[in-house]
Amino acid sequence: MREPTEPADINDSNADAGKARKRPRPGERRLQILQVLAEMLQNPKGERVTTAALAAKIEVSEAALYRHFASKAQMFEGLISFIEQTVFGLINQINQKEESGLAQARGILQMLLFFAEKNPGMTRVLLGDALLQEDDRLQERITQVLDRVEASLKQALRIAQTQGGNWANLGQEEVSIRAAMLMSFVLGRWHRFARSGFKKLPTEASDVSLRLLLSE
Repeated sequence: MREPTEPADINDSNADAGKARKRPRPGERRLQILQVLAEMLQNPKGERVTTAALAAKIEVSEAALYRHFASKAQMFEGLISFIEQTVFGLINQINQKEESGLAQARGILQMLLFFAEKNPGMTRVLLGDALLQEDDRLQERITQVLDRVEASLKQALRIAQTQGGNWANLGQEEVSIRAAMLMSFVLGRWHRFARSGFKKLPTEASDVSLRLLLSE
C-alpha cells in the first residue's frame, strides 16, 4: 500500500514567519492565535485554556485577541476547520491513490492515528474534552466531522464488497457495524493517547491491529 501524505501540523504552516520580522502581517496574527491555542491544548493535565492565559502566552491584550476573533468559540471553530480541511483532504488523496476498498480503509485509519500523534492538542478537540465548557455548537460540529469520517470508512468497505473475497458476502448492516467498530478503535486510541498525557502513541502496533480489524 502506498503511504498517505503525512498529516499536516498547524504549527508547520508559518514556523519561520517570526524569524524575519517581529510585526505579523495581516492574517498572520490570526494564525498565530490558533497555533498557540493548539499548543496550550497539549497540556497533559488537560486544563481549560482561558483567553487571559492565551493572550499572556502571545504577549498581547485580550482585546487584541478579539480584534481577530469575535469570540473564543470562533477560535475553536478555526481549529475544527483546520482538522476538517486536513483530514478530508487526506481522505480524498488516499481514495484517489488506492483502488482497493480495504486499502482505502487502512489508509484512512492510519492517517487518523498519525494526525492525532502529530497534533496532540487537536486530539483533545477531536475527543471533545477541550470543548466541554465551551459553546454547545462546537460539540455538534466535531460530532458531524467524526460522522463524516465514519461515512468515509463505510464507503471504503462498500467498495471492498464489490471486489470479491469474503467481504462480498457481507450485508449492508454488517458493513455499517464494521465501520462503526473501526471508528471506535480510532477513538479508543485517541483516548488512550490523551489519557496517558500523550505518551502512549496512537500508532503503537497499529499495523498489527489494523490487519486484525480488516481481516476477512
